Amino acid sequence: MMELPTKVLIGDGVIAKLGDFVKESASRGRVVISSGANVATRVREAVDSALGPGATWVEVAAADTDNVQRVMSAAAGSGCIIGVGGGKSVDVGKLAAFRLGLPFYSVPTSASHDGISSPFASLKGLDRPYSVMAKPPLGILADIGVIASAPKRLLAAGCGDLVSKLTAVKDWQLAHRVTGEYYGSYSASLALMSADVVLGSSGTLRKFGKEGVRNLVEALISTGVAAGIAGSSRPCSGSEHLFSHYLDMVAPDAGLHGEKCGIGTIMMAKLHGIDWRKVRSSLKNVGAPVAASEIGVDDSKVIDALMKASSIRPDRYTILSRKKLGRKSAETLARSTGVI
Repeated sequence: MMELPTKVLIGDGVIAKLGDFVKESASRGRVVISSGANVATRVREAVDSALGPGATWVEVAAADTDNVQRVMSAAAGSGCIIGVGGGKSVDVGKLAAFRLGLPFYSVPTSASHDGISSPFASLKGLDRPYSVMAKPPLGILADIGVIASAPKRLLAAGCGDLVSKLTAVKDWQLAHRVTGEYYGSYSASLALMSADVVLGSSGTLRKFGKEGVRNLVEALISTGVAAGIAGSSRPCSGSEHLFSHYLDMVAPDAGLHGEKCGIGTIMMAKLHGIDWRKVRSSLKNVGAPVAASEIGVDDSKVIDALMKASSIRPDRYTILSRKKLGRKSAETLARSTGVI
């Protein structure tokens, strides 16, 4: 079953139109906003002006189940939930809305990963260390002016999440050949086209001007749509994401999601026999980390992740399932690609 956002509004200054954007849902009850403290400082005045009086703000301190519960408690009997901010605010609001059966709207203030549009939420405190299925946002409102003013590190991390689609699709194709798993060529092509926004134009994208940021945001939204079409995270998440999820467990405070996925993509690309040097140079061009030391991860944890990441989801066949790296081969891979 395909579930996709029903409306998307992208432009400079469109945050002023948020009230009209959520009007239908807001007419049924209070609006509850899931947002972080820093984001609220940046955009609260503009959001409150657009929505009018009566919106309830819930400060999200972390992407975990405790914060989901706080948002759910505040949203009981409300008309909709809006996630305003980065990954944690959107994911917390998304899962809270899913559990309450409420409409959810995504209002990203940065472009650090594709959770702004996908039907998945990645949170701590769940029964598994990877994303869980929820529903895609009913609507996405992306103000390019607001997003372009976000820290460049967040935008570069979004580039890391985009390039990861290259190896995610390769893993999906591999699983189709080896295990007979369903493979959707259209959703795969959409994900690859999004990855090419970084791989094909990293030199100009690195300025993160409004035109480049718009391309980045549209590409991230498209990858979420690809997952909705596929009915799974397959076109967006493969061995590079398993690598990232393993680091989440052993080095929880090191690096952003997109940064870890980008570093993982460099190594998985080499395992797949594709141009890992292009992946690496594209990430370097946009200012994303290409070595574990840049995000504070020890060499030994990188090697362990390469050896053990496939055990996180044994049902998901990837290049790591096929290669079954030992310590020596894992270290050789990481060193040969400059990750360690």
